[in-house]
Amino acid sequence: MGKSRNPRRQSAAVSAVVEAVDGGLAELIPDRDRARAWTLLLDGAPQSHVDLDDPAYLSFEYQRRLGHVVDLIAPPGRPVHVVHLGGGALTLARYVAVTRPRSTQQVVERDTALVQLVRRELPLAPNARIRVRSADAREGLAKVPDGWADLVIADVFSGARTPAHLTSTEFLDDVRRALKPGGCYAANLADGPPLAHLRGQIATAAARFGELALVADPTVLRGKRFGNAVLVACDHPLPLAELTRRAASDPHPARVEHGKQLTDFTGGAVPVTDAAAVASPAPPPSVFR
Repeated sequence: MGKSRNPRRQSAAVSAVVEAVDGGLAELIPDRDRARAWTLLLDGAPQSHVDLDDPAYLSFEYQRRLGHVVDLIAPPGRPVHVVHLGGGALTLARYVAVTRPRSTQQVVERDTALVQLVRRELPLAPNARIRVRSADAREGLAKVPDGWADLVIADVFSGARTPAHLTSTEFLDDVRRALKPGGCYAANLADGPPLAHLRGQIATAAARFGELALVADPTVLRGKRFGNAVLVACDHPLPLAELTRRAASDPHPARVEHGKQLTDFTGGAVPVTDAAAVASPAPPPSVFR
């Protein structure tokens, strides 16, 4: 009997790509179940997953949750302006490009060598309308025109920690400046017990935006383990019912907290300013095992 040629398994024979970048050692690991899909690791920590054949496929939990925000910020298919602070493998920028054709996007990623690696090994579609700028996230944000963005996504990690200068009210002041009226801010936050960083980030966003929602695994919200949470903030009512439905139906279901429950969860935490800001906590080594 001859061997079957399953194209979805061909990637098993493809070698990993390992290269030093500005932020450490980058590895692109082929996905054994998807023919042209790759996982990006930085110093052993998983950062992004990209399927070149299906850019709308989001493998990582937090990226799926950010994908829901992308889906709900405007009517389906309508082009939008998006700023991505932190590039990784450009997973979410690819997602926006394929689900909202003719969207215009700016990606700010300070790791120039990583950008070159991703562009070479995981090329963008020629019509994607994605501009990548090599700069610090806050410096790059400062160059975005006033009122340009429908959505600003913050997903910046240095050594698996969010830098301190991207956690403050002053940072969010510049996010607000770049947003259109009615625009939204979404951030990928990582924390573990006692969740002091996460509570502080909610309080900081509440000091600058009128409407907030937090999407996270219930075990993370209960302080049982280290993990990611997606914070969404804007000044108009959020599509909470649909966001809740989508989060609950994900392969790894999440809960959406908002209103009084989110205020209670914040537990009296105070907004973070530049003067008091610190980086998010480092994840325990067991997270990446």
